[in-house]
Amino acid sequence: MFGDMMGMMNKIKETQEKVEATKERLKTVLIDEESSDGLLKVTITATREIKIYLLPMIYLKIKSNLKII
Repeated sequence: MFGDMMGMMNKIKETQEKVEATKERLKTVLIDEESSDGLLKVTITATREIKIYLLPMIYLKIKSNLKII
């Protein structure tokens, strides 16, 4: 009985380690896209992280159009 319990606990631990390793690998899967004029770049990871890069020229243009309420 206890041998089966220990075996199950070891399998659970191994599965948790595999899940963590998979999560780390997913962070390295990237999709990069760029606007046709090259002013906007977006990177999305498999873990749903989104990074947006604006060239300074477009950033200043957007910033001047923002209205703070």
